[in-house]
Amino acid sequence: MPLPPDPLPPVRERTGAPSAARRRLLTETLLVLGVSLGASAIWSLLSLLRKLTAPAPLSQQTTAMNTSRAPERPWLDLAYQLADILLPLVPVALALFLLAQHFPRPRQVMGLDLARPALDILAGLGLAAVIGLPGLALYLLARELGVNTTISASGLPSIWWGIPVLVLAAIGNALLEEVVMVGYLFTRWAQAGWSTATIILTSALVRGSYHLYQGFGGFVGNIAMGLILGLVYARTRRVMPLVIAHTVLDIVAFVGYALVAPHVSWL
Repeated sequence: MPLPPDPLPPVRERTGAPSAARRRLLTETLLVLGVSLGASAIWSLLSLLRKLTAPAPLSQQTTAMNTSRAPERPWLDLAYQLADILLPLVPVALALFLLAQHFPRPRQVMGLDLARPALDILAGLGLAAVIGLPGLALYLLARELGVNTTISASGLPSIWWGIPVLVLAAIGNALLEEVVMVGYLFTRWAQAGWSTATIILTSALVRGSYHLYQGFGGFVGNIAMGLILGLVYARTRRVMPLVIAHTVLDIVAFVGYALVAPHVSWL
């Protein structure tokens, strides 16, 4: 399947030379990654190294997500959870702010709008189905092969705000990853003159790297997810279906785990 042509021409200086503008764009993307998902990739790699050098094998270790921060004080625990959700959205605002330097409506440039809600929802649900079922099978296989940890997707107590917080966490994750990793980086790297294939592959590798804390299954699975979402975005130039798909996947993982895990053994 051929890739579409590169959507944006490289940015040029007023003198006509593009090299300085490209360097600034690439430096900007490194800085945005450095305060968001690039930093997560470094912490994720360190987490994997810690787990690989622990006495217990990787398959016997558990990676806890959405954990309680102050279980004895529910009001403080809720405050922690909301901070964990809201603060990572600052890089999303930063990415949109930086794009506004070249585009008066950056959300429309990346398709983060409500211009076609029905089609976006259908596309998002379809992507979630395409990615979710094989992703679950890959996780179970990787765990059986001993190359992935057991994922505990929800460690929140049984409390009235538990499920709403998990839903908000899913939305926050989707906005951070898809707006920064796809909408922003695809736009900036295209302006810097990168080919579409290079952009898709690089974005997918970065996506996989900040999931290394789960193990090698999470790494490979998220690279595959990044490739699929990158191809879809390159053809549609709309990030909204990706946000919807990612939100659905995380809601199913977080809320589904909280509801199902106490009753089954295979998770």
